[in-house]
Amino acid sequence: MLRLFRHDARSRRWSRLVPGAAKAQLGIAQEANIRPTSKQDSKEFLPHVPDTSTPVIEVSDLHKSFGTLEVLRGVSMAAPKGHVVSLIGSSGSGKSTLLRCINLLEDSQQGRIIFEGEPISWRGEGASRRPADRVQVTRIRTNLSMVFQQFNLWAHLTILQNVMKAPVTVLRRNRADVEDAARRYLERVGIGDKCDAYPAQLSGGQQQRAAIARALCMEPRALLFDEPTSALDPELEQEVVKVIKSLAEEGRTMLLVTHDMAMARDVSDHVLFLHEGRIEEEGSPDALFDAPRTERLRQFLSHVRAA
Repeated sequence: MLRLFRHDARSRRWSRLVPGAAKAQLGIAQEANIRPTSKQDSKEFLPHVPDTSTPVIEVSDLHKSFGTLEVLRGVSMAAPKGHVVSLIGSSGSGKSTLLRCINLLEDSQQGRIIFEGEPISWRGEGASRRPADRVQVTRIRTNLSMVFQQFNLWAHLTILQNVMKAPVTVLRRNRADVEDAARRYLERVGIGDKCDAYPAQLSGGQQQRAAIARALCMEPRALLFDEPTSALDPELEQEVVKVIKSLAEEGRTMLLVTHDMAMARDVSDHVLFLHEGRIEEEGSPDALFDAPRTERLRQFLSHVRAA
């Protein structure tokens, strides 16, 4: 059985997952030389192999309130291994809260959060519900690295020291091994020459790339991005977008909250549109952006395009 894939970032990721598919894409350059592609690029047929693996992240009927304000109203979603799932929607729709609940930075009042087939253990109910197993919480948080809107770098540490800090102090990994990895990841995000600089000496785009390197150095099972470009000027935003696109091409599992519809379309395997704490619509990027089914999504996209 054959399935049609565009010659874009998603099909490049597919070539790494499907045996022999790389030969079908012989003309694709190495990562550093990949050029942007357009919808007019030639289409290719690649074998469709369903992903039957356990999702890295799974959420079922999740509810979260702040006092009387219900922010999440029964959200269910999944992120299979190697997939990029983007969350879009207006401010206040619950996107960032969903990420924080998944990473256990916020306590949800109802529903299930499952990490690689392992449900979170809870004690209490409703507003009193808390994770029951601190060891489980630590393990899951270290495997779900989060990149925030603000860079949250230690001002008194160099960029290299910032990237090394958590793996050495939290995971207690060998310092020499961590330094090698940190330098490699800083090089990976394009700021390998900034190891000895301090955060104040870097641009906003460089600081956010350092934050991404810090997340990668934890060797997580998934990356969670919470509006990673919203605090940046447009010219600096593209530095970070380029890194996120390249990470998507590597086949990393990612949850991405973003206001950048072009990036969501380019990097995502699946897109969720949240409205007032519910998933109003979901599907492939082409389906959501080209043929939205609900009036709310049509209005949202129209507003974003007009901005």
